[in-house]
Amino acid sequence: MSNQRVAVFRKTHFNAAHRLNNPAWSEEENARIFGKCNLPNYHGHNYELIVRVTGEVDPNTGYVVDLKWLNDLIELNVLQKFDHKNLNLDTEEFKHLNPSAENIAIVIYNILRGHLQSTFDLKIRLYETERNFVEYPA
Repeated sequence: MSNQRVAVFRKTHFNAAHRLNNPAWSEEENARIFGKCNLPNYHGHNYELIVRVTGEVDPNTGYVVDLKWLNDLIELNVLQKFDHKNLNLDTEEFKHLNPSAENIAIVIYNILRGHLQSTFDLKIRLYETERNFVEYPA
């Protein structure tokens, strides 16, 4: 059964506020481009996060990765940073980076990528709403 690659998924969620805003633009331009997402008092989402890890099945455990380990990794490195936070104000990652769903997914990917062996592939799917979601890498 060597070279059998399998994808495993861990789904979780977090709640966070943000404001999409480009400080180089005027208030009018920000309002035109970002609409309600640019409201000065921020707005929130109930994000759904799906982390996909792909790799070969370990013959000793039958796992690609231990899902308990993956859950703990996400909890410690993502949820504790972002859950119930204002992404613009409360996180270092978005002090100077617009917290769009695209950028949030890239940040989460970069955080988790460093904790996985290079033999594993990683993909992040982030739902901002039921109908709007992003994947990274594409």
